[in-house]
Amino acid sequence: MRFYEELNDFLPPARRKVRFIHEFRRRASIKDMIEAIGVPHTEIDLILVNGRSVDFSHIVRDGDQISVYPLFEAFDIQSLVRVRPRSLRVSRFVLDVHLGKLARYLRLLGFDTLYRNDYEDAELARLASAERRILLTRDRDLLKRAVVTHGYYVRAVEPRRQVEEIVERLDLYRAIQPLQRCVRCNGLLAVVPKQQVRERLPPETRRYIEAFRECGECGQLYWEGSHVPHIRRFIDDLRARAGNEIPETDPVAGPDP
Repeated sequence: MRFYEELNDFLPPARRKVRFIHEFRRRASIKDMIEAIGVPHTEIDLILVNGRSVDFSHIVRDGDQISVYPLFEAFDIQSLVRVRPRSLRVSRFVLDVHLGKLARYLRLLGFDTLYRNDYEDAELARLASAERRILLTRDRDLLKRAVVTHGYYVRAVEPRRQVEEIVERLDLYRAIQPLQRCVRCNGLLAVVPKQQVRERLPPETRRYIEAFRECGECGQLYWEGSHVPHIRRFIDDLRARAGNEIPETDPVAGPDP
């Protein structure tokens, strides 16, 4: 067997970037064997057995030579058997309980992102399947659940590095629409007249700020606060990586993500 590129992240050092022998004693599908080795099926796009592409149901035989590849971004493999469904047309996410700060970053960038700190694994898998969401997690066993078709194991630990990793790995630069969602609850923001929310504003905000947005779900108010320059710099950094393809957005924000 040999695993390629970032799939090696899931292997012990002695098995990374080399061919190795894997012994088995009972009939097994290629999917079950790969996941027993430690690689979630959601990370895989192509499997070659003796040079022929196969799907996850292929039964492994003694002497098979197996090559396993991650998602392809630059190669045309249309004539081969892809083991995963096509990418989702719209990138929507559900995150496990350990990725709360990443959820706020993704919402800041405009992505529909479900997160609660009390989601059970079964509920995460159900939401990913039923609502066609990409499951983001640092639990590889969660990605091995058969019901999960679109998922990604987050390698980075620090939240800002995590969001940079997700945007780059899933090529989401053009899909970014900053400051359109509530970072607290994921609701959409809408412009609201100052007069309508005047009594809810702190005195200093009431005196100096004129532009406001309100979350349609939880009612959280957003305006341009002192932390907005930090948000601008973060988005500018992403914009630079994307060749300035991220759309400009009015910088109205409230809580610091």
